[in-house]
Amino acid sequence: MRKIKLYLTLMLAGLVLFSCDKKREIWTKEQANEWYGKQPWLVGANYAPSTAINQLEMWQADSFDPKRIDQELGWAEGIGMNVMRVYLHDLLHKQDAEGLYKRMDTFLEIADKHHIKILFVLFDSCWDPFPALGKQRAPKPFTHNSGWVQSPGQKVLKDSLQYPRLEKYVKETISKFKKDDRILGWDVWNEPDNMTGPSYEKVEIKNKADLILPLLRKVFVWARESKPSQPLTSGVWVGDWSDPKKMLPMHKLQIEQSDVISFHNYNTPQDFEKVIKQLKRYGKPLICTEYMARPNGSTFEGFLPIAQKYKVGMINWGLVDGKTQTKFAWDSWTKKYDADPEVWFHEVFHTDGTPYIKAETDLIKKMTAEANKKN
Repeated sequence: MRKIKLYLTLMLAGLVLFSCDKKREIWTKEQANEWYGKQPWLVGANYAPSTAINQLEMWQADSFDPKRIDQELGWAEGIGMNVMRVYLHDLLHKQDAEGLYKRMDTFLEIADKHHIKILFVLFDSCWDPFPALGKQRAPKPFTHNSGWVQSPGQKVLKDSLQYPRLEKYVKETISKFKKDDRILGWDVWNEPDNMTGPSYEKVEIKNKADLILPLLRKVFVWARESKPSQPLTSGVWVGDWSDPKKMLPMHKLQIEQSDVISFHNYNTPQDFEKVIKQLKRYGKPLICTEYMARPNGSTFEGFLPIAQKYKVGMINWGLVDGKTQTKFAWDSWTKKYDADPEVWFHEVFHTDGTPYIKAETDLIKKMTAEANKKN
């Protein structure tokens, strides 16, 4: 009898150990939709405070600005926004992981006070491929995102010996906040195959996407090994997604590995709706994590009604006009501007908190209030 009891005890202990060690799988459609069903209609912005030119200036101890963040997120709350997409950077973790986490916690406290959840972005392939810690450069006049930096930078991307540091960044960061319900989710890599266009194409490496593809696969694994309660995603942004046979390996990987599907669209309302219909075949929740470029036809009035119809979460680019200068268009890298653009490309508020177009903020407030009114 003792032997039987001992055997049963050991077997039970083994089952518990197996259960604890079991890796976090990609969410099924059912799991993803159950999670999404508990969320309000998600409407918000990609956010960096107006006082920061990039991710490093936002988060470094000398330039972290909680007072300004509190004020600006208050403006967002005032028009019904309930989510912000916010970029981190691997160098911040290398510099001072614990300090970064304290500032992230402060930021999350402020956001929570304003009933806003955060979608954190871990890596980003856009703009300057040579990030550096310390005081960041001043904005180049009249230029869109003149100081935004990639993560990881080109030198790290080319050096696989530094990948263990990236793994540490991913695992420690997600593990630290894996049960934090102030966090909506983790966007593991923004536009991984973005080659930066005319801004930095002369210094980009031609095999950038080839290096990132296997690394992105590892990042998803590292993130999932951290067992987050929140969903993982990486948004597709260009290409034909109508048929898996036409999709690039990068985009297949992004969608296959994502718990919920995210995408970007800066085109017309007609194209936006077409893309939604293409991606709905996966049966998972959809969140548009970048949109709203007024001269392109990507507007709040054109996109939000379509998004509400299909229950798509919406996160536009830009909240407050500031050092990122994204009220200027992408073409400001090749076209000379010497004054504010006639029509702002991105951003919702002036630096003093007044709406750029009051009809827009009225629309956002009205639609979010109606969609998220309490029963």
